[in-house]
Amino acid sequence: MSTRTTLLDTDALFHLPEAWQLEAADSLIAKMTDKTAKFPCIPAVQGHALKHFRYGFLNLSRYSIEEASGELASLLHEYGLHSREYGNYTSLVVMIHTGKDGDGRNGVEYYERLFWALLSRATAYDPQPWPESIPDEPSHHLWEFCYGGEPYFVYCGTPAHEKRRSRHFPCMMLAFTPRWVLRQFNAKARQAQRTKKLIRERLEAYDAVPPHPDLNLYGQEDNYEWKQYFLDDSAESPIRCPFVRIHREVRQ
Repeated sequence: MSTRTTLLDTDALFHLPEAWQLEAADSLIAKMTDKTAKFPCIPAVQGHALKHFRYGFLNLSRYSIEEASGELASLLHEYGLHSREYGNYTSLVVMIHTGKDGDGRNGVEYYERLFWALLSRATAYDPQPWPESIPDEPSHHLWEFCYGGEPYFVYCGTPAHEKRRSRHFPCMMLAFTPRWVLRQFNAKARQAQRTKKLIRERLEAYDAVPPHPDLNLYGQEDNYEWKQYFLDDSAESPIRCPFVRIHREVRQ
């Protein structure tokens, strides 16, 4: 596992060494603090404001997909060790420079393939077994991505998203939110219900298309978490989950 990539806190975003990193950080800050077009995910806005987020940067123009997956695994490993120290609204935000961002020839499909490749290959570096409480097949309604024994909800934003503005970002961006964060949010049922209603209203105002039909609640039998990780601009979704877990014992 690589040790070149380390976690950064919010204050470090103002002192980044590369132009693309500064541009990505500025765009994230602008999106999270916009008072006119309010980002729909209220807990994410709170997490950023409270400085509970941790950040990482990957440059795919320098790494192979295998190296980038190792870098992502390093970030997940370090984050998982200390996530409970960062605050109740924490997430790991990973910004990725592909070297092709802004290139009109690379549509949503390009980033979708890259997203699932990174998630799948990162599991080859996982030092922990898959949690017994989480099914290992994405076709099960309780499945979710896990690393280091920790289940995560994963969000992906890309430069190719146009109509679904809530999924648009100048570079590819992943956000990993631990399941324990979501459990704490849902523990206060009435407050959580009000917040979810407001999130839905913001989402309808923010995007140029209706909320994706795959957006649902974890645990419901008609819900599949993987379908929500990467949303298309349209209302379509893959029939089968592209994620393939790679076991450490068979990794080359």
